[in-house]
Amino acid sequence: MTSSGDDRAQAAAALLIAARRSEPGPALPEALRPASEAEAYATQDAVAAEFGPVAGWKVGAAGPEAEPACAPLLAGTLYESPAEFDRSRHPRRGIEAEIAFRIGRDLPARERPYERDEVIAAIDCAFPAIELCESRYQDPDAIDPLSMQADNNQNAALVFGAPWRDFAGLVIDRQPVALLFDDKPVVEGNGGNTAGDLFRLVVWLANHLPGRGQALTRGQVVTTGSWTGIRFAGDARTVTARFPGIGECALSFS
Repeated sequence: MTSSGDDRAQAAAALLIAARRSEPGPALPEALRPASEAEAYATQDAVAAEFGPVAGWKVGAAGPEAEPACAPLLAGTLYESPAEFDRSRHPRRGIEAEIAFRIGRDLPARERPYERDEVIAAIDCAFPAIELCESRYQDPDAIDPLSMQADNNQNAALVFGAPWRDFAGLVIDRQPVALLFDDKPVVEGNGGNTAGDLFRLVVWLANHLPGRGQALTRGQVVTTGSWTGIRFAGDARTVTARFPGIGECALSFS
């Protein structure tokens, strides 16, 4: 990335940091919008340096063959189920039901890429999870994809349930999932994660991060994309994500 790209990333990060500390702001000025994925990631890294340490990562892909994308889960944004949030601080209340993994040992940078079996062996456990999505932009529906990526792809919090250790046998297209608002089903079905293979996302992440001077480390949580699409809780007080055979987790708005 050029020095001008790095300058843009730092300036964009300053605006996103200010929005996190006060309230959502306008779209990034055109001159500061990321011109590449590398600039979007550089902006993420600059925000994370302000609010770190990085507690984990969100990663997903638009399809089974699509290139994944990721964003850091910042310190203080991971919660055990059941978790309670202040409604006034979460105006958008976007909800996604997900499956997350906890890394059990460090995967430091090295010359050769990590293989799939190595990465799976480094996973300690999985969890049912709910991602709470908010934006640092006033009108997120009008934001370009790279600016959205620079803002950690709308991550606000991740709520996770009890550990599940039989994750190696997960069959995505057969796995039931349900998302409930105030105990009423909003989504019910089997499968639904567009990535097709959750483990390929974690392998990609393990090999992507060293290029940014980072690495997956023991204790970090990796969440792997929505099974339900983003749904908006509106006036609902409680949200439950249920993965039969795996577990469930819940959050509420006060």
